Amino acid sequence: MRILVLGSGAREHAIITALLRENAGHEITAAPGNAGIAQAVETVALDPTKAAVVADYAVDNDIELVVIGPEAPLVEGVADALRSRGIATFGPGKAAAQLEGSKTFAKRIMDAASVPTGRAVRAGTLAEADAALDDMGAPYVVKADGLAAGKGVIVTDDRAAARAHAEHYLQQGGVLIEEFLAGQEVSLFLLSDGHTVVPLSPAQDYKRIGDGDTGPNTGGMGAYSPLPWAPVGFVDEVIETIAQPTVRQLAEEGTPFIGLLYCGLIVTDAGIRVIEFNARFGDPETQVVLPRLTTPLSGLLFAASTGQLGGVPRPEFSDEVAVTVVLASEGYPDTPHTGRALTGLAEAEQVEGVHLCHAATARTGDGFVATGGRVLSVVATGADFTEARARAYDAIGRIGLEGGQYRSDIAARVVEA
Repeated sequence: MRILVLGSGAREHAIITALLRENAGHEITAAPGNAGIAQAVETVALDPTKAAVVADYAVDNDIELVVIGPEAPLVEGVADALRSRGIATFGPGKAAAQLEGSKTFAKRIMDAASVPTGRAVRAGTLAEADAALDDMGAPYVVKADGLAAGKGVIVTDDRAAARAHAEHYLQQGGVLIEEFLAGQEVSLFLLSDGHTVVPLSPAQDYKRIGDGDTGPNTGGMGAYSPLPWAPVGFVDEVIETIAQPTVRQLAEEGTPFIGLLYCGLIVTDAGIRVIEFNARFGDPETQVVLPRLTTPLSGLLFAASTGQLGGVPRPEFSDEVAVTVVLASEGYPDTPHTGRALTGLAEAEQVEGVHLCHAATARTGDGFVATGGRVLSVVATGADFTEARARAYDAIGRIGLEGGQYRSDIAARVVEA
């Protein structure tokens, strides 16, 4: 199959790695890709948010399937442009992508579908935010209403910090002040063809920059899968009470959701609740879910894109576990230092069960340099969490990046348990 993957991050690198692992002879192109992806497949300098440009390229190059990785092209309506040209596309149209692009829209859909979630108030002014903060009380949860690259959320007992966060994002639109929900967080990906939903394996990610979940939120500093502590029947309950009702509601409103429904969940004492929806594969959870997938990914993506998920068996996963640790630049998530040399990448990949997913790297005459905040993901698989975790940290310890930072406690709780 001729496949075009849109995006330039570690998530897209993970998707491409899974597609290549099938050894099915796929012709894969990434746009724009990154330096790591370019080692594996052809990359083209194409802006993935330009709908007409992407659609023209897909038609001109006989692309059979387009996989949209990041959220920005979805919100810009790139999937709509592709489908209008007859291209099978994995990713929701502009209207359905509001599920991620607008927290207010997502809450309305959840209410209409009777999906369990926390109470939320939208604020369009600082006065409204103040009133909502007083009403909800601490811990304060403030979310940017629109896209914020995974950094639009603050959870804090400091009212001044919560207010400052609201004030910052009010300049870019509204904010949501939400009820604080306590419990274990879970990420669950579900494929949807607009009517049927099919689950992948749950994962848990780590949003805070520092060990022990300290410091500011990031786009994600690590993840692991599966979740040995997840309640029995967890996935089926999410399908029945959350995913299927949401997809059904969107279909009834004439905005079918075709692509990847990311359910950000929390297991509270009162049951499973939705924290957020995303409209695409999550990063870094994709890096640990797809290595365990034994069902061919290409078939799943194509079935979802063409309305054929109803005839697809539930995807199967290996018994291996996967752990990923993200290497970030000094100064991330605020102002990362870029342009610094990366060393030891080949040595890291010599560790058994390890591969790298590049996120923000560039190739120079002397090797690779870091070009952004989250630089790459070290992904390790193993027979159990002790083995996978040891491999991941052995590998990341071989990588050199001046000022580089990573968490040392990814999956530590699971090993201890």
